[in-house]
Amino acid sequence: MTGKASAKRKPAGPAKGSLSGPVLARLRASFDMNEADRARFNAIAHSDLSQLALSHELKAKDDGHFSHRVTTKGITNQKAAGLCWLHASLNLLRPRVMSKLGLENFEFSTAYLQFWDLLEKANRYLEGVITLRKTDPLDRTWKILNQWIAGDGGWWGYAKALIEKYGLVPASVMPETKNNKDTRVMSQVLAELLRAKATDILRESDRGSKETLLRKIKEGAMEDVFRFLSLNLGVPPSEFEWRHEKQNKAKGNDKKGVKQDRLTALKKYTPQSFFQQTVGLELSDYHCLFHAPDRPFGKHYLFEEQYCTVGADEMDFVNLEIDAIKKICLKAILADEPIPFGVDMGIDQSTKHGLMEHKLFDYESLFGIKMDLTKAERKRLCAPRAGHMMAIIGVDLKKSVPQKWLIENSWGDDKGQKGLWTLFDSWFDEHVDHVIVHKRHIPARTLRIFKEKPVRLPVWYWD
Repeated sequence: MTGKASAKRKPAGPAKGSLSGPVLARLRASFDMNEADRARFNAIAHSDLSQLALSHELKAKDDGHFSHRVTTKGITNQKAAGLCWLHASLNLLRPRVMSKLGLENFEFSTAYLQFWDLLEKANRYLEGVITLRKTDPLDRTWKILNQWIAGDGGWWGYAKALIEKYGLVPASVMPETKNNKDTRVMSQVLAELLRAKATDILRESDRGSKETLLRKIKEGAMEDVFRFLSLNLGVPPSEFEWRHEKQNKAKGNDKKGVKQDRLTALKKYTPQSFFQQTVGLELSDYHCLFHAPDRPFGKHYLFEEQYCTVGADEMDFVNLEIDAIKKICLKAILADEPIPFGVDMGIDQSTKHGLMEHKLFDYESLFGIKMDLTKAERKRLCAPRAGHMMAIIGVDLKKSVPQKWLIENSWGDDKGQKGLWTLFDSWFDEHVDHVIVHKRHIPARTLRIFKEKPVRLPVWYWD
């Protein structure tokens, strides 16, 4: 070694807040596995945690009875597609079609709306690339745009915009395909296709080309997207003929009457006319109500950039106390109307038993630990937000107070209680985030809040 000898450095002490030797020694000393702990360890080592922690006492509360139930039949199945928001939205409309046409069961084509959803999302993504093309790649909005390119996820607002623009068709008119029900690979390929098209736009932008040329590149890209989606999902019809079996009671020797199938004549529809004639609802009359305890209540909010269709309204909501939301939901259910709603499905719900109850899985007793968190505290710590949508179709009242709610899921009739879930009222308080309800069930003072200038929430609020 040449030059001066390097000065000896003092050994650095443990960093502030690190797990130093004394701290680790104290942690070891704090736990001495006794006989009860050893029994816990032996059980836990060979068992599924959720099975061990499932509260038999809470499970036994479900008697399967509901004092009020919306008239609806059939359970849809999204399978391996993240289209819960689409199924929940359509489950608001299905009972109306069955009632109008006298059908025993009915399903809309999810492939039809999925096609337009992905086409609109692709257009929205490429529009975002054009708009933000000079943005720093570290910008948070740019990163969100490129993380959520054209996936399955969505909101009621997405379904509303799609139905208003494209209408609806029966499931038999545009049947499901493998990639309609298992979207993983299709979504990956579509995202890669759109990244390639976005790169074409950015290269041309870097050469100094004007926005008009960039949009021509986008138009050509959308032709490839349309082709890709058509080969995966089928070409959506612009018009179609449809007929159905209607159940009638025919008079005969049986005094009670017998059911006889009657096939209606073929009728020509467009998707828009089918929606108007079989559903006929003004979707803008439905409003979103949130329970977000991390934001002030009684305020109007808007999610920036939360839309799939360019030109559609961004998703907005009024934030209310949970008891106010439940009163509104009760009015809708008593009026025989389903309620699409969003939840955090990852906590205290059993798919096997079709149950949602606060503390359904008693991990605290199992492990001898405390995990007390309020809903507001979970929000503050960015715990998972509503990642699943379903429909409320019933309620069980005791002295006019809801005890539990009946839920229609979209996971098929082999899950839960033949496709239904029992949601106890305490779980509603803790894990329901938002509901979609017709304005006639919402108090006038709340509707007035929707007319106020909204507080804008950044695109990453829901991230």
